[in-house]
Amino acid sequence: VPFFDLTTCLCLPSDINECETIPDACKGEMKCFNHYGGYLCLPRSASVIPAPEPPIAPTEPFNPCPLGYEPQGDSCVDIDECEREEHDCQPSQQCINTLGAFTCQCPDGYRKVGTECIDIDECRYRYCQHRCVNVPGSFSCQCEPGFQLAGNNRSCIDVNECDMGAPCSQRCYNTYGTFLCRCDQGYELGPDGFACNDIDECSYSSYLCQYQCVNEPGKFSCVCPEGYQLLGTRLCQDINECETGEHQCSETQTCVNIHGRYQCVDANRCQDPYVQVSENRCVCPVNKPACRDLPFSIVHRYMSITSERSVPSDIFQIQATSVSPGAYNTFRIRSGDDNGDFYIRQINNISAMLVLARAVSGPREYTLDLEMVSVNPLLSYQGSYQTSSALRLSIYVGPYTF
Repeated sequence: VPFFDLTTCLCLPSDINECETIPDACKGEMKCFNHYGGYLCLPRSASVIPAPEPPIAPTEPFNPCPLGYEPQGDSCVDIDECEREEHDCQPSQQCINTLGAFTCQCPDGYRKVGTECIDIDECRYRYCQHRCVNVPGSFSCQCEPGFQLAGNNRSCIDVNECDMGAPCSQRCYNTYGTFLCRCDQGYELGPDGFACNDIDECSYSSYLCQYQCVNEPGKFSCVCPEGYQLLGTRLCQDINECETGEHQCSETQTCVNIHGRYQCVDANRCQDPYVQVSENRCVCPVNKPACRDLPFSIVHRYMSITSERSVPSDIFQIQATSVSPGAYNTFRIRSGDDNGDFYIRQINNISAMLVLARAVSGPREYTLDLEMVSVNPLLSYQGSYQTSSALRLSIYVGPYTF
C-alpha cells in the first residue's frame, strides 16, 4: 500500500477548569467544583473527593497505512494480530488472521453468537436412527437394546444375540431387536424365559402307562412289573414262562402260566379213589364203594384273573361235552366258594357261566369244584337215574389290575 502525505493534528486531552474560566459559574450560595470534563455547583458545605486524573495514553507513532496494516518500506503489509496476540478472541476460540483484520472461530460443534461460542444441539436435526445424546461440541448416537451402531455411527442394525451367547438353555431364535428361547420336546420354558424345565408327563395323567410311568429328562417311559414285558410303549403283556422255558417245573410237574408268573402243578392231580385216565381228567370207578356219592369224573382246569375286576363279571363258561337223550342237567358250585365270591348262571341245558360276584384282590388262589348233575328218567326203571361230573377250576388272582 503506498504512503500518502497527511497533515495530522494530534490533540492531547487536557481538562479545562471551568470554575476559573467562567465568571460566576455558580450563583447564590452554590460553590463551583471542577471535575474532569465539566464542573458541579454544590452547597458550600459539600466536599468532593477528587477522582484521579486519567492516565495519558502513550502517543502512538503515526501510521500512514489503513487499519490492520503497517508500513514496511514503501508498502503497507498486513498485521498478523493472531501471531502478535493483538486480538480479543476467547480462550476457547481460534484466532484466524485475515487481510487487515482477524476473526475468532469457534471449535467444531459450536456456533458463534456475538463474541461467545454456543454449543450446537445436533440432536435437533435427527441425525440418529434411534437415540441421540448431545454433548458439548458434539453428539453421539445410541441404539435401543437388541441393536448396535452401524459403521456410519448413526444407523442401528439388529444384533444376533444367539451368536453372542444369549442365555437360552436349549434353543435360541433371533428376531428383530431381540431373541426368543424355545425348548426341546418334553421341556417347557421357565418363568425367566431362558431356562428349560423338564415336563413331568407322569403327573398329568394316570393313564399314560398301563402299569407305571417313569419321568425322565425330556420324556417319560413306561415300565411293567416282574413277569410282564412292554408291549409297544405303554402296555404290559404277561410273559408266558411256560412257553419261553423260563420256569423251574420238574418233569413230574406241569407248568401253568398265570398273570405275572407261573405255577408248577403235579402232572397227576388225581386223589384216591380217583384214577387218572388222561392228562387233566380223573375218573372215580363205579365199582369202588367210595365213589358212590362223588362225581364220576373230575377235569382239572386253570385260569387267572386280575385284581379288582369290575363285577358282576363272566369269567368261565362250563360246557357239557356229551349229553344223553332225555337228560336234564343242572350246574352248581360244589365246593371252594366259602365266602360267596362267585355264582353260577345257567345258560341252557348243556352250558352255564361262572360269574364273579364280588371284586377280589390278589395275589390269591381259589379252587372251585363246578359240578354238572344229570338226571335222566329214561335210563331208570325205578326212579330217576342221576350222575354227575365236576370241573376243578383253579383260579389265580393276580396282584395287578391289568
